[in-house]
Amino acid sequence: MSKRSLNGTDFTSMVLAGAEQLQQHAEHVNSLNVFPVPDGDTGTNMNLTMSAGVTELKRNNSESIGHSAGVLSKGLLMGARGNSGVITSQLFRGFGRYAAPYTELNAMQFASALQTGVDAAYKAVVKPVEGTILTVAKEAAKHALFYARRTNDITELMEQVLLKAQETLSQTPDMLPVLKQVGVVDSGGQGLVYIYEGFLRYLQGMQAAPEYSSRPADRQAYNVNHQETASAGVVESAAPVFMDRPELAQSKIETEDIEFLYDMEFFINRQLGGVGTAHFDEDQFRKALSLNGDSIIIIADDELIKVHVHSKAPGEVLNLALRYGEITQIHILNMREQHRDLLTTGLDIAPMPELFAEMPVDPIEHSREQAPATPPADEMAPYGFIAVASGQGIADIFKSLGVDAVLSGGQTMNPSTEDFVNAIGSISAQHIYILPNNSNIVLAAQQAAELLEGERSVTVIPSKSIPQGIAAAFAFSEEEMQDINTDNMMEAIAHIKSGQVTYAVRDTQIDNLDIKAGQYIGIENSKIVAAAEGLLGSCQELLSKMLVSGDEIVTVLAGEETQNEMTAELADWLAENYPNAEVEVHQGGQPVYYYIFSVES
Repeated sequence: MSKRSLNGTDFTSMVLAGAEQLQQHAEHVNSLNVFPVPDGDTGTNMNLTMSAGVTELKRNNSESIGHSAGVLSKGLLMGARGNSGVITSQLFRGFGRYAAPYTELNAMQFASALQTGVDAAYKAVVKPVEGTILTVAKEAAKHALFYARRTNDITELMEQVLLKAQETLSQTPDMLPVLKQVGVVDSGGQGLVYIYEGFLRYLQGMQAAPEYSSRPADRQAYNVNHQETASAGVVESAAPVFMDRPELAQSKIETEDIEFLYDMEFFINRQLGGVGTAHFDEDQFRKALSLNGDSIIIIADDELIKVHVHSKAPGEVLNLALRYGEITQIHILNMREQHRDLLTTGLDIAPMPELFAEMPVDPIEHSREQAPATPPADEMAPYGFIAVASGQGIADIFKSLGVDAVLSGGQTMNPSTEDFVNAIGSISAQHIYILPNNSNIVLAAQQAAELLEGERSVTVIPSKSIPQGIAAAFAFSEEEMQDINTDNMMEAIAHIKSGQVTYAVRDTQIDNLDIKAGQYIGIENSKIVAAAEGLLGSCQELLSKMLVSGDEIVTVLAGEETQNEMTAELADWLAENYPNAEVEVHQGGQPVYYYIFSVES
């Protein structure tokens, strides 16, 4: 059906159709994982990311495409999981930035918004790799700009965008040799093509938006396969697992010590007549608020000023605000009262209700305002740590090394950007280190750090495996300066060899190995180096390649499906064949991987 402009309602329906198409094919996207291992998760990550965006759109849709695109951007940004999810969120973040001032987009503007999204995604990735979702998005947007000169029909334009995306996807094996070697196209690019297919289906039929379920279709299969249950001691979701109960931490604070006791949030509407018309100087306003307040956040545009402040004099705050316009949507909470209730009942302090949904601001700024307020520096520890781990034993190791918050996750379920933001907010420390412990989680951690830039000091140590994360935590010293600690941890992860053993889910040929479904495969860093019919044989073959001098330090982390007898037999083999090696064996409890090995020289 011909369509010459796209408003917010149309855009919302397109997104829901795209998310539905992706959800239906998430398992196919997962199956395109280069390695034939049971943890292909690109489809799951993109599906969960789109689900977060759809949830936001359903809560707060609008006829304005600028507003709807901004809402989607916020939801995707906070829900982004894995590299593919982060890149998807950046594609739509750039789209939302371009669309922000518009109620509707014509064909050329729609193409320009796609291109702005590509620009944002490329900037978000430190070393962009061609032959991935980035290339598919780039070539599709480039073709959109070209074809928009020939048509003013958005449906026709979207047809061309999809055709170009499909064509580029088919070429990804020629761009990335590893894709050609295993006979698959790029999984993230395939996910984006499914989203674009949904866009076009809606435009061609202009049917009502599908009833999209925010519960991923593959979540049930995930739960059956990976059994991260409470009985196994592993948190089921990717929500943060914190060492201390929050009510115990609050009990260390005296109620009367809360100096700025009134938590205030409100709007100043600068467009309404008959009220204050003074020129708004943000710096001057901020200084005035700081005389009797802290935790000040101000977001201003030509029409509205959003204010958040903790103050001991709310009347003075409102009088200051009245100089600039009419005050609306006022929310004031007494934090001493909340604290007394908390100590009495043991319940968490109730969060503030979500406000200002109608204000179309950049999602980065929106997320900053939603982040927990930073405690005064003199009340904070010098350092804090967040680590990602899957398996109670591994989580316990990180806690024993001083990690404050352990996020349940890993290769099979990646924490979202919002999970990291919440974990950062839970830690009272001047500087926080994040150990992602998986290459597919690094971008989400970095995106969280960017969201809180200027509010919290965060460094992401790009650990790509559990052994690297443990080595980094060992290298940290509370007495050292921040830059020295960062250097020491980066050096530590560079000297660690990581190995893991799982099973093949399909036949494949990679790196001169002929792998059959069901075989046990050994992976050193990111390369499959062993394949055997027996688990012990695969472990021995992998360790033989990892141990060079024979006197290295070897750590063995046994997974949830391993047998104690097998682990003991493996330890005996190491002692017999590498008598000079220092071997430590721990119960890691991780799913999917029978064993994780660390070798340090």
